[in-house]
Amino acid sequence: MKFLLTSSGIRNPSISGALVDLLGKPIAESTALFVPTGVHPFPGGGEMAWKAMHGRASTPLSQLGWKSLGMLELTALPTIRDENWVPAVREADALLVWGGDVLYLTYWLRKSGLADLLPSLTDTVYVGVSAGSIAVTPYNCDFEFDLGFVPDGSDLAEGGDRALGLVDFTLYPHLNHPDMEDTRLSNIEKWASGIPVPTYAIDDDTAIKVVDGTVEVISEGDWKLIGSR
Repeated sequence: MKFLLTSSGIRNPSISGALVDLLGKPIAESTALFVPTGVHPFPGGGEMAWKAMHGRASTPLSQLGWKSLGMLELTALPTIRDENWVPAVREADALLVWGGDVLYLTYWLRKSGLADLLPSLTDTVYVGVSAGSIAVTPYNCDFEFDLGFVPDGSDLAEGGDRALGLVDFTLYPHLNHPDMEDTRLSNIEKWASGIPVPTYAIDDDTAIKVVDGTVEVISEGDWKLIGSR
């Protein structure tokens, strides 16, 4: 699988160019499925999911002019026969995985069966936004924050500090975002010091492109690699 991991979507020409390169054709000739699941735990999550799906969120993703765009709701998949959703995933050129709660999103990626399917999608482009990007790394940098949205008595938090590990580095998005105190570089470096894999701290104008394990930073902003590769 090919990955384009972002903080805030397709924010600039460099990231857009990287997406087109991964697709191998223009966005207008490409099909996509949008995954809104990660935002559901937040207050107003349903409204945020609707806005994101309809291109009314500030993070550019669904409004890029796709040839076709469908929704893939992970919480519904365990109740649907595989033959009624797996072919659509295999046929899509891109999976657009929205942000939100990493713990919740990772849980449903696994429970839905999509996590097991992802490694076989060799030609598909996985486009992550924030939590959607963190979910494919080995570690969840938002674990403590995510715990605030887990229902009392739920087993969602078990192993919630770990994510899918489909890439060999972890990611800390929104570097130095003015509205997110925990994204200051000093805080990220402190967290990364306890993680046994490299960490990319990236701002909203940066993305990480991964093809066959080869990592490339796409940036018109600021980023830092913490730990060696």
